[in-house]
Amino acid sequence: MQVEKRVKELVEEKIADRPELFLVNIKMLPNNKLIIHVDGDEGISIQDCAAISRHVGFHLEEENTIEKAYNLEVSSPGVGEPLLLNRQYHKNIGRELSVKLANGEKKEGKLLSVTDNAISIEEKVKEKGKKAQLIETSIEFKNIVETKVLISFK
Repeated sequence: MQVEKRVKELVEEKIADRPELFLVNIKMLPNNKLIIHVDGDEGISIQDCAAISRHVGFHLEEENTIEKAYNLEVSSPGVGEPLLLNRQYHKNIGRELSVKLANGEKKEGKLLSVTDNAISIEEKVKEKGKKAQLIETSIEFKNIVETKVLISFK
């Protein structure tokens, strides 16, 4: 869609001087809500989101890119949002993940490392009658359907 392409250009223009920030995704929902998810290697501030929103909103209005009324929402991806970019995996090294695989299997464990092609997680494997063991498992990105960070309230 043309709108998303233009929005991507505007966001990248705004964060060009901020190498720690990155665009995660852009969605235009059927109810005319334009959602932009931006993140940073160390997180992203409300001020950064507001500045991106002002920049994108101003240019979309000036260029009349969207002809109907719309809502613009700029934020970091929420806690429940799946990881989409390799850079998001790097940011979450050391955290617990839930990984859905293409074969329907689900794995959970601590993210140990990330390469261009795969991730390694430390999985707790419990066999009947034995003590749980920690096993390092490598999972190729091509086999991953969805990955989410597990939130712990300890």
